[in-house]
Formats: sequence, structure tokens, C-alpha cells
Amino acid sequence: MDSPNTLILDHYFPSDVLKITEVIETEKIIIHMKSITKTCICPRCHQTLEHYHGTYIRKVQDLPILGKNVQLQIKAHEYICNNEACPVRTVAETFNGFLNANRRMTQRCEDFICMLALETSCEGCARICQAMNLYISGDSVIRFLTERYEAQPAPVCGETIGVDDFAFKKRSRYGTVIVDEATHRPVAVLNGRDSNTLKAWLRQNRQVKRITRDRAGAYASAIGEILPDAMQIADRFHLHQNLLVAVQNVLKSVVPADIKIPVDQEQSDGQHPEEKTATEGLKKK
Repeated sequence: MDSPNTLILDHYFPSDVLKITEVIETEKIIIHMKSITKTCICPRCHQTLEHYHGTYIRKVQDLPILGKNVQLQIKAHEYICNNEACPVRTVAETFNGFLNANRRMTQRCEDFICMLALETSCEGCARICQAMNLYISGDSVIRFLTERYEAQPAPVCGETIGVDDFAFKKRSRYGTVIVDEATHRPVAVLNGRDSNTLKAWLRQNRQVKRITRDRAGAYASAIGEILPDAMQIADRFHLHQNLLVAVQNVLKSVVPADIKIPVDQEQSDGQHPEEKTATEGLKKK
């Protein structure tokens, strides 16, 4: 019976595909493992492979244990693809959900790093990981986030969208954000705020029927050219802006710029001499 103070590592690894053979603890923890799989799926033709071609050692990094860096040395299999139509001849097995192809870290380790980077920053995440004895650079964190973003399916928007510009860097670089009205989530972030940028996106999304936009003429011309039948709607904020500008223009044309306040002569005569002098001084001014 295991002691209650014993850390059973088998519980933290997929025991159906991997078996721990040895654990070495020095400045770091090195866990030797071997694959116990019998089949593999070809990534090209998706056939089930059963014939071994050989073995190789994969060295990957896992989450730290008690503040120590953890290295996994896995004796993995290579399989032969017998499909003559498939361009692949040998396939290195992957452990989907735990360790994927061409990775130097386990999937749960990458998940932790990406979550930490989204809450802090890429460089800040790398510094925190170094303090935890998890070795990674800021550039690798950026690569993880970029790969995950590119692997996401393209967002699909409905018939109603909102379009507005924003600044990557004020007075230097601008972009265009497109938001789906049904989900209130961004579906595209475009580089630039000119008409050509929006035209290219609208050509790929002709299902749009209604577009809420600001007062920019570039957006209006792009929508009118690509989707002439689409309804263009001024949002509430810009309607208020239009109303404010119209009221200001009317006030400027009706109310003079300098307003003189008349003073009653009798009331002025009843003032104290000092107050009267001060009032006359104000009138002269």
C-alpha cells in the first residue's frame, strides 16, 4: 500500500498510452516514459496504422513539480503507412490531448503559458515562467498565441454588422473593427481605415444586409459600391454628434458672439460710489 505522503505520478499522465519507467530527481525532475500504443492515425490519409517502423526519443517539457523543472523523455513509436496514394511513408505517433506533433512542451503546459500571457503580457509571462523553472522565451509565447489564433475557425457574421475605426497608435496607425450585431463580438480586425480595406472584406461577406457605421465618408462609399442594396444606419452616438453640431451651427448664426447685458440707470444711481465706479469700469471694458 502506498504511503499517504507518496506522490503517484502515474495519475498525472495518460496511462492508456504512456508508462513511466524511471524517475530521476536532481536539480530537475527527469521522467523516462515509453509508449504502449498499438496503432496510430496517419495525418494525411487518416488511415489507422498498425505496423511499427522504429522508435525514437522525444524530449519535452511539462509543468513544474514542487518548483522543479520537469523533463519528459518519451520512447515513442514510428509507424509505416501502407497507403500507396498517401505521400507519407512513416508517421511519428502523437498523443493527442497530451502531446502533439513537433512540440517541445505538453499540451497542458502550453495551455497554462497562453492563459498567463493573455492575463499579463508575453514578456511578463516569460519572466514568471522562468521564476517557476519553466523555460520559455517571450518570442515562443508570441508564437504559441499566433498559432492558436490562426488555428481558430474563421468567425461567421450575420446580416447585421457594425463598422468603426480605432487607433493601433494614435495619429500613426489605424484599423477597422467589424462587430456582429447578434453576438456583439468582433468578427474581423482590418489593417487600415480606408475604403479599400473594407471593400475587400465586404466582397467575402455579401450576406450582410444592414451596416451600422460612423460618419466617415470612406466607409459609406465602400458600402455603396460593394453592397448597394445594404441599409446604412448611423449609430446612436454619431446621431447625437450630428444633432450637437447642428444645434451649435444654429446658435452661432442666431446668437451674436459678444453679448452685452444692459444695466438699469436708476439701479445704477442707487449704488454705492465704489460699486458704481466698478460698474462703469466694466461697461467701458
